[in-house]
Amino acid sequence: MKILKLLPVFAILVLASCSSVRVATDYDREATFTSYSTYAFFKPGIDKAKVSDLDKRRILRAIDADLTAKGMSKSETPDLLVSIFTKENERVDVYNNNFAWGRGAWGWGPGFGYGGNWGNNVSTTTEGSLYIDLIDAKTKELVWQGVGRSSLYTGSNIDKKEERINLIVSEILMEYPPGQEK
Repeated sequence: MKILKLLPVFAILVLASCSSVRVATDYDREATFTSYSTYAFFKPGIDKAKVSDLDKRRILRAIDADLTAKGMSKSETPDLLVSIFTKENERVDVYNNNFAWGRGAWGWGPGFGYGGNWGNNVSTTTEGSLYIDLIDAKTKELVWQGVGRSSLYTGSNIDKKEERINLIVSEILMEYPPGQEK
């Protein structure tokens, strides 16, 4: 009976873990991030991103909104150039559901005896990685990189797709600038 009470909690944890964004960042310790107040999108880098033009625009709008919220502004003579890179792969999870139930030493219960096999469950999800690169416009050197990895929304609901992209971008840029209190 206790197991049945814990089942909904376990299901919520599993679903919550599926929707999370795993973020990693790296940066140049010599860069003075307080000196960067303007940005522009680096078109040659963005054009190479392997994602649809519609999703590129969604990603760029999300980056624009996040950087603007941080007090930065777009400029023709920027301090930073923003580029993106994407990767996609299939993630396969296999769950072993073997369970034995039978007559044990003290009566019916878990133990040796009649075996049950509910089989294996295989789950595949599309996982994507979004890299956001911030490049010093004067030196043309990478000063900050954030990557977010997450399952992707592959349905046709545009609102859900946009919401997912906004979440991924927001989680990545939450780490910029480095050393800031969250």
